[in-house]
Amino acid sequence: MKKIAITTLGCKVNQYESAAFQTGFEEAGCVMVGPKEVADIIVINSCAVTARAGAQSRQAVRQLMRKHPEAKIVITGCYAQMEPQQLITLAAKPVCIVGNSNKDHLVQAALNETPCDLTMLMGKISKATEICRLPVRHFGNRTRACLRVQDGCHNFCTYCIVPYTRGPSRSLPLAETLDQAAVFAAEGHQEMVVTGINVGQYGKDLKDGSDCVNLMRALCLAHPQIRFRLSSIEPMEISDALLMLMTDHQNFMPHLHIPLQSGDDTILTRMNRRYTRQNFMTVVERCRQRLPEAAIGIDVLVGFPGETAQNFANTLALLEELDCTYLHVFPYSPRAGTLAATFDQQIPQAIKDERVARLRQLDTEKKELFYQRYVGTTRSVLVEHKRDPDGKLRGFTDNYIPVSFPGPQSLMNTITQVTIDNGCATQMSGHSVPDSHAR
Repeated sequence: MKKIAITTLGCKVNQYESAAFQTGFEEAGCVMVGPKEVADIIVINSCAVTARAGAQSRQAVRQLMRKHPEAKIVITGCYAQMEPQQLITLAAKPVCIVGNSNKDHLVQAALNETPCDLTMLMGKISKATEICRLPVRHFGNRTRACLRVQDGCHNFCTYCIVPYTRGPSRSLPLAETLDQAAVFAAEGHQEMVVTGINVGQYGKDLKDGSDCVNLMRALCLAHPQIRFRLSSIEPMEISDALLMLMTDHQNFMPHLHIPLQSGDDTILTRMNRRYTRQNFMTVVERCRQRLPEAAIGIDVLVGFPGETAQNFANTLALLEELDCTYLHVFPYSPRAGTLAATFDQQIPQAIKDERVARLRQLDTEKKELFYQRYVGTTRSVLVEHKRDPDGKLRGFTDNYIPVSFPGPQSLMNTITQVTIDNGCATQMSGHSVPDSHAR
């Protein structure tokens, strides 16, 4: 009975895939242990989306090898796909490296007593035509499960390494997606986050006419008692049909996360983002008109090569004007192999830091403004399994406001009505409405 530890870095897709590895190991009779416990096999699901993520992946490999000198080390994920030779050099002993297009072979490779076949397990990700089948039985001890429906991207934004590490867009057929959702529902998960590398492209590679709207409609109808939340979706993929579906189905949460990256047209062109500042503004305004109470999150990439003070000022002005809920702000970091890494006019780190700090301050202001709108209102909250540091229950409203409130253990993993009383940008406080939880 082998003991397995899994460390996951990066995105929700990685989280889903690590849950699939756990399912596979448990079905093979293995026991899962924490990263501080003695393990026979260590799996590291790495990330490479930023230079920092790559450094964290290398650090995780080094630390886990030191802590588990006798364990078999298996490395997968985007950093493993991008830099397998560097990982081999980094490791003080033979390691097993599994490419993203072969993650469905990871459990077998890890349990195999013979050395890994690096060539077979890496594969050519650019030639991948089908998504890896990675069924999950249970998404850990969480109220919210990630439902991976798509992998890969062919947008080739000039700053992004993901198309090179994840390959072209591939979708999980609708019937298989519904099967996985049914498993999560049977396991007691009250909410599912429908996720992918470019989830708005769902179905474009399938031959049955499926698309993102059809997918979300099918999920909402199949499981009316489950809350569904859509992960990040490109601005030009937000259709009127998608917004109408969100208004028509109460279990489709009013929450959109939309990548902007820059609010300046010159920088957007250099990024190969295929829309303008005005396009983005129109999309957000349409979302707010159709879904006045929705949470709208925006990704911003700061310090792209050639970003002048005026370019940044244009981004800041756009974000100040938009009626959004929160910002995810990232400093640009060059990724070898991307076009932007070859551009002149790389921005000094001190300037990046200053611009990031300004936008993160705006993020705080946006959150406080949005959250304060709902003081005195009552919203449905999915209560999580863990209490906050003050011993209160906590969870997120349908429109993604974090709220804590006093209550009994029996409310955990239920959807209950909570009246929001007060709070700040990090956490709102409230009180539950008696006898309001339906399940």
